[in-house]
Amino acid sequence: MLLAIDIGNSSIKFGVFDNEKLVSRFTIPTIRTLNSDEINSQISDKINHKISAIVISSVVTELREAFQNFGEKFFNISPFFVDNTFDFGLEIKYFPPENLGVDRIIAAFAAVEKYGKPCIVCDFGTATNIEVVNSKGVYLGGTIVAGINLLADALHRRTSKLPLVELAKPEKVIGNSTISCIQSGVFYGYVGLTEGIINKIIDELGEIPKVVATGGYAKLIAENTEIIEIIDENLMLEGLRLIYEKSL
Repeated sequence: MLLAIDIGNSSIKFGVFDNEKLVSRFTIPTIRTLNSDEINSQISDKINHKISAIVISSVVTELREAFQNFGEKFFNISPFFVDNTFDFGLEIKYFPPENLGVDRIIAAFAAVEKYGKPCIVCDFGTATNIEVVNSKGVYLGGTIVAGINLLADALHRRTSKLPLVELAKPEKVIGNSTISCIQSGVFYGYVGLTEGIINKIIDELGEIPKVVATGGYAKLIAENTEIIEIIDENLMLEGLRLIYEKSL
C-alpha cells in the first residue's frame, strides 16, 4: 500500500491507499522540530497496513530530514519527495518556475486529472492559494492571500481589545456584539474576497472552468457560495497518489 503525506504549514495529512482506494486518512499538527521517533509515536497506531511506498509533498523544509529518516527507520523505505521539477504534464507559465510552491502545482495537477480543464482550484489553508489552468493545459499561476484563520488571528493580535473568535458562519450579517461583528466581518468578508477573485479570474481566463475547493477551510467557504462547484478535501492526497503512479 501507498502512504501519501502532505506536509503543510499548520497540519500534516496522511493517506493510505490500496491502489486507487483511500482506506485511511488522519492528520497531526505541524511541529517543525519533530523527529522520526516523534512522528512514528503519533501515527503508528493509525497505520494497520503493509506500506510498500511513501510519497511526500512538503512546504516545510525543516521536516524533510525527519520524514526521510521516518520512512527508512520504520518502513525500510526511502520516501519519494515530490518537487516542482516533476513532469506534471502541464505547461508552466510561472516566473521563475523554481519559485512555484510544490503544493500549488500538485493541487492544479490533481484538479486537472480528476475534473478536467480548464479549472480553478482554491486551497483554503493557512494561506489561500488559487490556481488556474486553461483548456490547453497551461498552468497560468493564480493568487495567494492570507487564510481566513490568519485574518481572524491578526485582528486579535494587532488590536488591544478584540478577542480571537471561532471561525463559523454567523446567523446574521449585522452583528450585535463584538464577537458576532468580528465573525460576520471575517466570514462574509472572506466569502466576498473569494467570489471577487474567482470572478476576476474567470473574466481574464475567457473560459468557463470547473471551480474546486480543498484544504482545511474549504467546506466552510465553499458551502456558502455558489461559485465553487466541487469540494474535494482529499485532493492533495489523491494528487500525490496520481504522481506516484505516474513516476513508476
